[in-house]
Amino acid sequence: MKRIGLLSDTHTFIDEKILDFFKDCDEIWHAGDIGNIETADTISDLKPLKAVYGNIDGQDVRTVYPKIQSFDCEEVKVLMTHIGGYPGKYEKEMKVLIEKMKPNLFISGHSHILKVIYDNKNELLHINPGAAGKSGMHKVKTAVRFNIIGKEIKELEVFEINRN
Repeated sequence: MKRIGLLSDTHTFIDEKILDFFKDCDEIWHAGDIGNIETADTISDLKPLKAVYGNIDGQDVRTVYPKIQSFDCEEVKVLMTHIGGYPGKYEKEMKVLIEKMKPNLFISGHSHILKVIYDNKNELLHINPGAAGKSGMHKVKTAVRFNIIGKEIKELEVFEINRN
């Protein structure tokens, strides 16, 4: 079993309450727009970090983290990027990768809108954890955590706190 903390769109700010929400996680995954390498380092000091860069990230982040991550966690095939769309409206590049790689879990950020949607057509779970930072149009900072046990994604919990 792996306990995963998932966030996106920190834009250089990570709330201590979110880090506390992730304290019992085995790994933290970041779906882009980290903001700077110091923010990534703060997260990775807490737990091992898997991340992708987003459209606002500079070279400091882009030299360490890729645009797309594909990996296995337990028996779940994961595909993660920043700008990926969602079921029925995937970005063109992601649609091709989803069809080719057949992930069980597709993660993206960018929209600042928390979404958890099962894609029946591609037989995958899509998660966008919303936005955990202070910048953007969102009024609530969000993050999620969940367990991966073998092939199953279970016990998904949502963190929400007023942005101000």
